[in-house]
Amino acid sequence: MVPDRIERVLDLAHPPAKVWAAITTAEGLGTWFGQQASIDLRPGGAGRLTWPDNSVELRVERVDEPRVFAFTWPVDGRPGDQRRTYVEFTLEPAGDGTRLTVVETGFAQFADDTAYRGNSDGWGRELAELVEYLDAA
Repeated sequence: MVPDRIERVLDLAHPPAKVWAAITTAEGLGTWFGQQASIDLRPGGAGRLTWPDNSVELRVERVDEPRVFAFTWPVDGRPGDQRRTYVEFTLEPAGDGTRLTVVETGFAQFADDTAYRGNSDGWGRELAELVEYLDAA
């Protein structure tokens, strides 16, 4: 059985407004979560993350500033597959900082755990880059 959910929780030493900007603006996303990004920050809006050898289209699903931002995206490595997973970022004030919870769901729709394993590893790398981005800004 393929696990359906990836969840990561980070306690960040930055206020929610700064974390919100990092995860919802083209400048922020294009720095830590790709090398270039575009985003139409409204439900139904489109986004794109671009790396040197790949790009992915996002569809914004939820915007509840400054608490929740969510999108769906296709699973990497499955060209032509229309199935998508759902990614939700939740921000909560935590002292002077922010507790960020990232949850990605929808992996149980696949017959094997390749996408789950790849995205689970990927979130570890990408969220480390988010921390570096926030700490440097």
